[in-house]
Amino acid sequence: MSLQCGIVGLPNVGKSTLFNCLSNAKAQAANFPFCTIEPNVGVITVPDERLKKLAEIDKPQRVIPTSVEIVDIAGLVKGASKGEGLGNKFLANIRETDAILHVLRCFDDENVVHVDGSVNPVRDKEIIDAELQLKDLETIEKQMIKVQKQAQTGGDKQAKRLYDILVQYKAVLEQGKSARTVKLDNKDDQKLAADLYLLTDKPVLYVCNVDENSALKGNTYVDQVRESIKEEGAELLVVAAKIESEIFELETYEERQMFIEEIGLKESGVVRLIKSAYHLLDLQTYFTTGADESRAWTFTRGSKAPQCAGIIHTDFEKGFIRAEVIKYNDYVRLGSDAACREAGKISVEGKEYVVQDGDILHFRFNV
Repeated sequence: MSLQCGIVGLPNVGKSTLFNCLSNAKAQAANFPFCTIEPNVGVITVPDERLKKLAEIDKPQRVIPTSVEIVDIAGLVKGASKGEGLGNKFLANIRETDAILHVLRCFDDENVVHVDGSVNPVRDKEIIDAELQLKDLETIEKQMIKVQKQAQTGGDKQAKRLYDILVQYKAVLEQGKSARTVKLDNKDDQKLAADLYLLTDKPVLYVCNVDENSALKGNTYVDQVRESIKEEGAELLVVAAKIESEIFELETYEERQMFIEEIGLKESGVVRLIKSAYHLLDLQTYFTTGADESRAWTFTRGSKAPQCAGIIHTDFEKGFIRAEVIKYNDYVRLGSDAACREAGKISVEGKEYVVQDGDILHFRFNV
């Protein structure tokens, strides 16, 4: 599955510094707006100790983790929805992503210029939210013109349903709220809404970029952001991008881990960010493992066995017969496929089986 998270924010909030820590692709991190003109894309592996453990057991020739693409999108400014600051291009880049990582500056530093002259993360958040909402409102109004006549006079039930959904979104956006605050329970309605590709309907993680002293517990700026998003259903993560860049420069894993523990963290902000992005997209992981390869596969929570088989190859889904399932804890405890089989710890599941996070799967198929 090719999945993308777009890093957005005003200029000089630490987006590119954070991206550099996430990826070997080096975005420019200069102290002025619009340093990053083209979106930089990095493929980030998702840390998973379970895959490491399976590899230790099976000693395969290859170990392949799952991954998420991170896109560093150039800084937005007020008026982006009307084309200010190359805004239309940047908004198009956001539209192509599956989720948004919204970086907010939550630190004071007189040596780092703020595009609006002062540090106020809630104001910064509202500037970008407003630009995305305005662009979505433009999308909704254009769509309403297209389907209105068809919905009212053409007898097209789907067009009428879409029009009703558009009306709901329009009302919310005109109140200065994001499209994600509209809750659609009907799956058909959700599909119609997804086809609109609204910017503010994407899941969002607010990344509060703090100073070193605030890396552990946050600060007043973070508290202000947390209060401002409490009705959004969005997630929040505290990261000190400057510290993360220092961790990134250390050569060995042991040195990095020692540094992290010295500042009182269990794992780096980068690791927490990758895991949070994965969770944000409602993703889970299943595994295949053996002498040739131990591999993690990404699937959407709630997927059934045939759909998960299709992630490996479309033929696996077309010709799906059954899935042999071993629970991760059983595999680690017993130490091999054969031992699990002997102990009766392999279950045989059909087309309706909902795959669980951490399942070790072997698919039987025929085409």
